[in-house]
Amino acid sequence: MIGYVTLGTNDLARANKFYDALLADMGAKRVMESDRYTVWAAGKGPMLMVCAPFDGGAATQGNGVMVALAAGSKEKVDALYAKAIALGGKDEGAAGPRGDSFYGGYFRDPDGNKLCFFHM
Repeated sequence: MIGYVTLGTNDLARANKFYDALLADMGAKRVMESDRYTVWAAGKGPMLMVCAPFDGGAATQGNGVMVALAAGSKEKVDALYAKAIALGGKDEGAAGPRGDSFYGGYFRDPDGNKLCFFHM
């Protein structure tokens, strides 16, 4: 149902470096780009886009807004969460179980956007 998710950035080069390194471990690569945006995908499923806001204003993260990326296993959640932190992401909840069937690790990217790698 989800085609793509867009995250705002104030520094596209920094965002590209962060997401190129992080999403490569999920098999994602750049599928579209311009001087204003970059889009990653792993196959034909949903895509992730970072871009400068269309209105020319500063990119800001929304309180309560989060993107959750399916990692495929608990081990992959652990590895991707650790890599996000190593790349400069900020901890928002270490990888671990949340209830009986959900396992997730929460972080913010260098622009402050909140994301979660998860497995169910």
